[in-house]
Amino acid sequence: MTNRTDALIQMRPIIPTALIYDSMSSEERFQNVTLRPLLMLQNELLIEVFKNYIAKHKNVFYELSLPKQLDYIENAIHKDMKFRNSIKGMIIGQFTVEEYAIYIQNSSALNKRMMNLVKERFIGHIQLFEPQMAKVI
Repeated sequence: MTNRTDALIQMRPIIPTALIYDSMSSEERFQNVTLRPLLMLQNELLIEVFKNYIAKHKNVFYELSLPKQLDYIENAIHKDMKFRNSIKGMIIGQFTVEEYAIYIQNSSALNKRMMNLVKERFIGHIQLFEPQMAKVI
């Protein structure tokens, strides 16, 4: 039987472009080694969570222009603390114990990186939030 750490690490995708250098800050290293693979792993869930967020907020998102949709994503992630904490929990729940120990030493900076990555992921997948696409996936 494998332990939790091994199982968590094994199921993460490998991201060849998430390079590691000796000169990187510890936050950037954590971002590339832990956060990016976890966001890729959790991508489908994160997309569905944001679709649900849109629906719970009366589908206003669909009536907005593209620049306003980008603002909506920004506000959801950075200003809606309930939504933000829910997203953080989905990601932190996939940390190994060792990663969590690193995370708690600088959670503020790592939370900022985490939420910026989530925002960029939503923006990069914005076509999935169109009303006709929202029902397909």
